[in-house]
Amino acid sequence: MAPRVLLVPLGCLALLLPPPRAAEFSPSLDSDFTFTLPAGRKECFYQPMRRDASLELEYQVLDGAGLDVDFHLLSPKGETLVFDERKSDGVHTVETEDGDYMFCFDNTFSTISEKVIFFELILDNMGEDGQDQEDWKKYVTGTDLLDMKLEDILESINSVKARLSKSVQIQILLRAFEARDRNIQESNFDRVNFWSMVNLGVMVVVSAVQVYMLKSLFEDKRKSRT
Repeated sequence: MAPRVLLVPLGCLALLLPPPRAAEFSPSLDSDFTFTLPAGRKECFYQPMRRDASLELEYQVLDGAGLDVDFHLLSPKGETLVFDERKSDGVHTVETEDGDYMFCFDNTFSTISEKVIFFELILDNMGEDGQDQEDWKKYVTGTDLLDMKLEDILESINSVKARLSKSVQIQILLRAFEARDRNIQESNFDRVNFWSMVNLGVMVVVSAVQVYMLKSLFEDKRKSRT
């Protein structure tokens, strides 16, 4: 399910050096998002986390001059955990505590070029899976009569779920790489076409000048006597 994005008033994030806009994701184990960051702008998002959980964030700049952006990751206390200066991609994992973690993408150093940015959040140990397992055990009785115990079933299901989640994550990253490579190829294609037209124009001008010069060499400029 696609992440739900909510705008947050500036006053709520005054202690965390807020940008003009901020957004929150609904609790999810895996969320990805692609957005356009205008030139001279800074965009921030925040993610609620629990104690002893894990937050993994991966981002890539898919399009835009230089393919670079500044990245900040702030703790609930406002401390800077990660700072990447003008990088095209990055992967960061932090062990979390209770509170809202803020991460920002900064394009204020660019005055002309906007950037297309993709990022993915992977949340671990959020406490939901353990609660689901306890709910299962409430409704299952007589497991000692089965060849396979409930714990074995849960382990198998969790293993399949983890592999499916990893497959989905890899496919998302491959799509991001494909989009980035396509943008680079299209930019190179436009650049080659532009300079090819420039070279063609220069060749036409040079050819016209050469024809004119050769023609002027064979003209008889002597005036006939009357």
